[in-house]
Amino acid sequence: MSGHVFHPGHDELHGVTVVVEAAEGRTLVGRWHEETARGVLLHDVAVHDTETATIKKEEWLDKLRKFGIPVELKHAIVPVGQLLGVRRLAE
Repeated sequence: MSGHVFHPGHDELHGVTVVVEAAEGRTLVGRWHEETARGVLLHDVAVHDTETATIKKEEWLDKLRKFGIPVELKHAIVPVGQLLGVRRLAE
């Protein structure tokens, strides 16, 4: 349901699993908590680094959609200056 906020006082993406494109070829997938002046805070995060990955990013995302998110980081902050884009994992 568009516009529905699960926890009042939070933004529309709060609690939603998102794909965050970051600088230097990093892609993070995790649950969106909030965006502040500092950056985006995610929980239960998996990370794809194009320089060290053994599979392509889209293959990795398909695998996460099918099998779930293998948590590598409990929390991660993507600083505003490194944030290139955000989308829902389900899209």
